[in-house]
Amino acid sequence: MKVEDFDFHLPEELIAQTPLLDRTASRLMVVNPYKQEVEHHGFSHILDELKAGDCLVLNDTRVLPARLMGQKEDTGANIELLLLKQIGDDEWETLVKPAKRVKVGTVVTFGEGLLKATCTGELEHGGRTFTFSYDGIFYEILDKLGEMPLPPYIREKLDDQDRYQTVFAKERGSAAAPTAGLHFTEQLLQEIKEKGVEIVFVTLHVGLGTFRPVSVNSIEDHDMHSEFYSVTAEAAETINRTKKNGGRVISVGTTSTRTLETIASKYNGEIRAEQGWTNIFIYPGYEYKAIDGLITNFHLPKSTLVMLVSALAGKETILHAYEEAVKDKYRFFSFGDAMFIRPKK
Repeated sequence: MKVEDFDFHLPEELIAQTPLLDRTASRLMVVNPYKQEVEHHGFSHILDELKAGDCLVLNDTRVLPARLMGQKEDTGANIELLLLKQIGDDEWETLVKPAKRVKVGTVVTFGEGLLKATCTGELEHGGRTFTFSYDGIFYEILDKLGEMPLPPYIREKLDDQDRYQTVFAKERGSAAAPTAGLHFTEQLLQEIKEKGVEIVFVTLHVGLGTFRPVSVNSIEDHDMHSEFYSVTAEAAETINRTKKNGGRVISVGTTSTRTLETIASKYNGEIRAEQGWTNIFIYPGYEYKAIDGLITNFHLPKSTLVMLVSALAGKETILHAYEEAVKDKYRFFSFGDAMFIRPKK
């Protein structure tokens, strides 16, 4: 399969630059798998699509305000750091701009010395490892000094930082939001529970690799990035019970999907409590083992995420749905509208 097979025309003005004031005010396109039929609704319609006995799976990762603006201690030159991954107590893997100004031993200060970082190693593509020094609690300082690391296609400043967090965000560690979850409010989640739907949380910390373009021609040659995931015994038990009782497992977002499919692929469709790193790459030909339906946003052309949804609903169906979304001026990407791939049962 070729990457070009998953291309589509997307006018730039359809890339949502700011979130809607009301999370549930976004639109919802309902797609019938393997039929080139779509329905147009508001996001609150998801309540009508869910049934008693279903299980809704959400990713409770919390986005770190991981973009730090500082100065080199010796010259005062401006340096931008983006925290990617914690690799020790106070040691982080980062991206640096401009990278050429930062060598091993460089000290960068933030917030007039509230936080200091010493470069301990050079990596590829502008990557550096840093050890941080500070007084107090690191995450509290980060909340004070850091900014949300918005995706590269969003150029507007985000006035309300909480709009790039889900209302159920809990486990710190993401470099990007699990954006399908942004459409839910606490009230909508309560209404879903009252309908008899089980709600469980899994964790997958989204890495910046999620925005990395596929740079090979053949899909099979793509090297997928790794992300950390964790599933509790309680969540695993609820999902397995749902399937045993004939209920449907509805995943919210590609991150929840990749978490469940990683585990189900190891254990013959069963979900078990575990944590680890996944680089699962789902594209057409893959047989889903854990999920029945999927709530997701509209993704980048030729991206691994378009391939993932195509594996669930069929490539022709998805590309037709995307054509309809463009024609009907749906909002795309992180702050955009949503799609529900309706289960076949």
